[in-house]
Amino acid sequence: MSSTVQKGAAATPAQFSDLGPDAGVGGGQEMSLNLILDVAVSLSLEVGRAKMPVRALLQLAPGAIVELDRKAGEPLDVLVNGVRIARGELVVVDEKFGIRLTDVVSASERMEQVR
Repeated sequence: MSSTVQKGAAATPAQFSDLGPDAGVGGGQEMSLNLILDVAVSLSLEVGRAKMPVRALLQLAPGAIVELDRKAGEPLDVLVNGVRIARGELVVVDEKFGIRLTDVVSASERMEQVR
């Protein structure tokens, strides 16, 4: 399908209807955020990582120790859907584990991780 352009034809600006008071920055962002507030995400805490051959993995038994790539006392990574959003330290509250956030990744850094 080919289109032809007439010489000397003037372009006319596009016309858009008003989107209302919630459009753009401000109220619109809050309205857009409300759309995703109930979306479930996977939150995980990463203590460290280890790389090993399948043979060593299959030989693991109760009581085995796997050495991780982090030292004791180093901060844990807080991951949402596999993307680091924060770091923190492990705490125990009422006999349950928790994490105290010590550093939250900036929005620009999170976007770089996603790419």
